[in-house]
Amino acid sequence: MKPHFHKVPITHENSFSIRHDKKPNFGTLWHFHPELELHYIVKGQGTQYIGDTVSSFSDGDLILLGENLPHTWRCSEQYFQGNEEVTVEAFVLHFSPTCFGKDFMDLPETIAITSLYERAKKGMIIYGETKEKLTAILHETVKAGQLERIINLLRILQILGTSSEYKTISPGYANSHLANISEMQRMEKIYTYVLAHYREDISLEKIAGIANLSVSSFCRYFKKMTNKTFFEFLIEIRISNVCRALVEDKLPIEVICYECGFNNVSNFYRHFNKVTGMTPFNYKKQYLI
Repeated sequence: MKPHFHKVPITHENSFSIRHDKKPNFGTLWHFHPELELHYIVKGQGTQYIGDTVSSFSDGDLILLGENLPHTWRCSEQYFQGNEEVTVEAFVLHFSPTCFGKDFMDLPETIAITSLYERAKKGMIIYGETKEKLTAILHETVKAGQLERIINLLRILQILGTSSEYKTISPGYANSHLANISEMQRMEKIYTYVLAHYREDISLEKIAGIANLSVSSFCRYFKKMTNKTFFEFLIEIRISNVCRALVEDKLPIEVICYECGFNNVSNFYRHFNKVTGMTPFNYKKQYLI
């Protein structure tokens, strides 16, 4: 999927942007921007694509994205059916790494922030006490006055810069290939096709044809762009949808297996354990508890 450049709307009266969104869904545009993004999902479920990683998202997730890291939150199908009662809610903070001025980052006191910006380039999911503190500040900042907004952003950076309560989302991702955005136009066709047909058997011949490449060229291209094979990516998409179905708790595990594109139960269990580190039953039990 081609990551589209997104112009974050920041007015001349403000040095950074914060908003509180309530809408039907998060859209489907895979995009990037030079600003860092702190994204708190108050309400919403689906599949997130961050760098070269596919995973599920749900209520309460707090994520920090570094500059130019491609991402999107694709809500599950129920959010696109026009039901006014099914909506998403999020707090979204965008800020430039130089919003305090270039000299600010050269100060010896800001070394923790510099390190934070580097870690954020691969995406960070925040948890624990750190998440509780940050979500409270986000609520405050939406309603804050001008100077208080600046102070709150510094508080957020101080907390993030000194916290160890995070996990890296896309550890193998390197955004150097963003320098050639035109190369990624094929990925838009590939992702769109897979998202629509992940329940089906997708051969290398078929997906290579979608990308207008030979099978061998496609395999090299996809590996270069995502740091994984096509079938590893396809399995991640399927497992992500399995996880969501397990949480919804409407179908037996074996039925979910076939509904999400797996045609062999034993292979399904093996792949699920490899991706999540647990069995489907334990995943479901852990989430429900």
